[in-house]
Amino acid sequence: MVNLAQIPPAGLKVVFSGPMGAGKTTAIRAISDGGTLSTEVPISGEAMGDKVSTTVGLDHGECRLDDGVTLKLFGTPGQERFSFMWPILGAGAFGVIVLVDNSQPDPVAAVAHYLQAFAPHVGPRRMVVGVGRLDSHPQPDLDTYCKRLAEAGFAVPVIDVDVRRAADVRLLLSVLVSMAEVEHVHEPQAAASERTPTA
Repeated sequence: MVNLAQIPPAGLKVVFSGPMGAGKTTAIRAISDGGTLSTEVPISGEAMGDKVSTTVGLDHGECRLDDGVTLKLFGTPGQERFSFMWPILGAGAFGVIVLVDNSQPDPVAAVAHYLQAFAPHVGPRRMVVGVGRLDSHPQPDLDTYCKRLAEAGFAVPVIDVDVRRAADVRLLLSVLVSMAEVEHVHEPQAAASERTPTA
């Protein structure tokens, strides 16, 4: 597992995923320290509310956390027809943040779908869920997310976020990194117990 004390100079790759309109591009723009790269094109057909463009390749940005950890941020396209990009972007990722808009139909099922898609690349301790628009659409609530996702095999943190706020996005990233730190702290103990001979 990753030892955060030995992070490569290039930084850690973090992927933002989720359905179209979840706020992936907005989140990366809100948190990036410099400019961002985006492959957005106008939505064909009817727009989703005030959303008139969608990512067809990837979004990219970079940020540095308070502890000096550099994160390379990649946003995936949300539409299923571009899902071939998901394993490409997931390869070598340190962790994944799944975003969802709570006003959309069955958002919990949508989150489970993306967790399932990225689990082979990062493992269960490297995924965090951010739920937007809970203020205007309070159901399903966070407890419902946690319960249903646990039933699907995903015991992941679920956090109320506004992706337009840099502080909210930084919280998601901090939780993700903290989970890996805890994982690393416990790993040597687990390995030592496995080496202990039994009578």
